[in-house]
Amino acid sequence: MKYVDEFRDPTKAEALLQKIRQLATRISERRDKIIKIMEVCGGHTHAIFKYGIESLLPDSIELIHGPGCPVCVMPRGRLDDAIALAENPKVILTTFGDTMRVPGSRTSLLQARARGCDIRMVYSPRDSLKIARENPDKEIIFLALGFETTVPSTALTVIEAESDNIPNFSLFSNHVVIIPALEALLNNPDLQLEGFVGPGHVSMVIGSEPYQIIVDRYRKPVVVSGFEPLDILQSIWMVLKQLDEGRCAVENQYDRLVQPSGNKIALTAMNRVFELREKFEWRGLGDIPRGGLKLREEYAAFDAEKKFPLPNNRVSDHKACQCGEILKGVLKPWQCKVFGTACTPEHPIGTCMVSSEGACAAYYKYGRRQEEIGKKPETIATGQKP
Repeated sequence: MKYVDEFRDPTKAEALLQKIRQLATRISERRDKIIKIMEVCGGHTHAIFKYGIESLLPDSIELIHGPGCPVCVMPRGRLDDAIALAENPKVILTTFGDTMRVPGSRTSLLQARARGCDIRMVYSPRDSLKIARENPDKEIIFLALGFETTVPSTALTVIEAESDNIPNFSLFSNHVVIIPALEALLNNPDLQLEGFVGPGHVSMVIGSEPYQIIVDRYRKPVVVSGFEPLDILQSIWMVLKQLDEGRCAVENQYDRLVQPSGNKIALTAMNRVFELREKFEWRGLGDIPRGGLKLREEYAAFDAEKKFPLPNNRVSDHKACQCGEILKGVLKPWQCKVFGTACTPEHPIGTCMVSSEGACAAYYKYGRRQEEIGKKPETIATGQKP
């Protein structure tokens, strides 16, 4: 199949692995420390485990799983706000499927729906507009979340709601942006990174140019990557090549889809409807300056935070859950005491086990674990519990 099979070619994969091993050996001879490379996107994390990429890399390379899962970084307090909105009998709350099982401080959206709240899963923001048209006596609130990948579709939905004069539609925005999050990670003294495998889907919207600040300010290589096995291997090789040559640059491995300046139509819609918040709380990372998006004042009529009262409480994570440290890349999922025991996809304690892009979900689904501290993860039967 064109554009799929060629990116899973085992012969080419082995050739890339040979080059990676050679570079890793050469770099390790000059420095006595592990080469830590963060793959930012949760989609990359799942691909890495699905295809066993991490187990093929030399021991001198460690992949760090980043906070690129939008469901995972949503703090419990914001979820409690969403549930409070849904408890209003005049409200129909809509959101994506991954969000339904995320635990808040008291309950989840799925449990709230079981108690009688009108909460509906949608596949796109425009589905919420359809529900608004069909229920003029109800207030329809779309719980919006995601990185820049999903922001354009939300923005276009708000524009359509304004154009079609749909006053009973509003938005509870939990959209976040990637560059401030990377800066927050690099300012964390507990995490020492050598470079980044940059997110492909986000970069299809924003382009590769915005990552230049990571190079200029922090001197860390960034390689924007696709999601197939050869994409990821080539991107790791490109990061290592920069380290070996003493270079630091933004490079675009995913140039078949990512343009340097991004998608101008999508960016225009985003900038028309949204603006950066002064700060926004991320699970595990705390308040990140300019880390989230809110509706511009011109679209205040569609802003659920202005139309409805919210508890707006900050809520700490479950004491047993270490999602925050996992999202920061400080811990691996198997280092959490409740991973695979008290916390499973069927009964999650934290968000990283819920989302289809969460690191804990990837470890659990693809059967990865580390038997002993200091050893590389070993493969066990796919799909089995560790």
